[in-house]
Amino acid sequence: MTMPPNIEADILRYYLVEKWTIGTIAWQLHVHHHSVERVLRQRGLPRISKLRESIIDAYIPFICETLTKFPTLTASRLHEMCRGRGLTCSPSHFRYLVSQHRPRPASEAFLRLVTLPGEQMQIDWGHFGHIEIGRAKRALMAFVMVLSWSRRIFLKFFLDAKMENFLRGHVAAFEAFGGVPRVGLYDNLKSAVLERQGDAIRFHPTILDFAGHYLYEPRPVAVARGNEKGRVERSIRYIRESFFAARSYIDLEDLNKQAAAWCLGQADDRLCPEDKIMTVRQAFAKEQPKLLALPANPYVTDEHVTVSIGKTPYARFDLNDYSVPHTNVRKTLTIIANPERVRILDGSEVVASHQRSYDKGAQIEDPTHIKKLVERKAQAHEQKGMSRLKQEVPASVDLLIGAAERGERLGGITSALLRLVDRYGATEVQAAVITALARGVPHPHAVRLALEVQRELKDQPPPVEVCLPKHVAERDTVITPHKLASYDQLTKKGGDKND
Repeated sequence: MTMPPNIEADILRYYLVEKWTIGTIAWQLHVHHHSVERVLRQRGLPRISKLRESIIDAYIPFICETLTKFPTLTASRLHEMCRGRGLTCSPSHFRYLVSQHRPRPASEAFLRLVTLPGEQMQIDWGHFGHIEIGRAKRALMAFVMVLSWSRRIFLKFFLDAKMENFLRGHVAAFEAFGGVPRVGLYDNLKSAVLERQGDAIRFHPTILDFAGHYLYEPRPVAVARGNEKGRVERSIRYIRESFFAARSYIDLEDLNKQAAAWCLGQADDRLCPEDKIMTVRQAFAKEQPKLLALPANPYVTDEHVTVSIGKTPYARFDLNDYSVPHTNVRKTLTIIANPERVRILDGSEVVASHQRSYDKGAQIEDPTHIKKLVERKAQAHEQKGMSRLKQEVPASVDLLIGAAERGERLGGITSALLRLVDRYGATEVQAAVITALARGVPHPHAVRLALEVQRELKDQPPPVEVCLPKHVAERDTVITPHKLASYDQLTKKGGDKND
């Protein structure tokens, strides 16, 4: 922590003018004696008085010589070496004394990196906490690309930092810029660099294929040289402070809309660091014509995953289950997914297509898949009812467990609860099930009673259930009367009048 200027001035005055000792200054000014020593040491002042010799003084030449040869040697290891030579100092005090004699590395100076318009882009990920979608807690990752000359920023948020989203960020940025810079500068992240031994670099084959499609050169920065991509690092800090701080949003789509408006608004209106007389917007207008042209077709960024279907007709993908036709059980299928849709293929045939879900543990179903399975196996009806009940009324799981412990028939209880869901709605039944469980009665009658109590408290009319028995429905079937024209043939000529 930085010493306040007034306290630092008092320390120097009491030490140099009043000749106070370090301990007296620390006691009177209510600061630690190490802080007083640091202020004096920064001014190059030696200690005026020394009450006693330190037991480490005899070992200082040995310590300095050892640290000169091995600057990163730990204090604990030095303490063991000095103990072998007769030192009896405690490790904590020894560590403090050694810190005063450890050589400090010289500060490194850096040259300002200069790039040409349209020459270089810098790319990186930024982590912005988490976002909850249903029962899933997903990482909120910001893909950031910066044009090194004009400082134009592209920002888009994703729910992870996988390769597919990494490439989607590139494609969206190139389309927003209307072109591609000649060099892409990356940190040594696994999406770009798989392995590095000195100057020998093994790029990820996907990023090489992607760079070949857009005709730019991928180039990683040196190890531990984050200053080489300082433009994107500063842009991420700028995004945290000027865009994301205190930002409210509904969902990921809303956040990305706000990010796009911010990039084209506030971020473009700031002054360009390369030339303070123009804004980033004006600098980008000069840089854009120098970018490489986009290819005719964008790079395909769909996810390809091979899945094995078990005995139930569902394919597990990204924490959720997607239904497939029952004829595809016990098969190996291919999932091709983009941010909006999930397609499931058997060879080249698309057997299922669903809207993508970012929840956790959800079952995304096509009603025709389940209907055909139910028609084939009537026994599946009860399990399907339990599955639906579990999705719509989560508290029903505890009620069914309690009913099973009492020896009740679960099929009848499931059917009764589903009828209540159809009449009252899932939200009302969920609250009623919780009430029944609190009373220790895991039975549909208790749920029905709780629903009636809720209805009476809200002064609502009873729900009307329109469900006619089968024989009544058949009795009310409209019957078309027989046409009487067929009887006219009896009155035709030649007929027997007696008939």
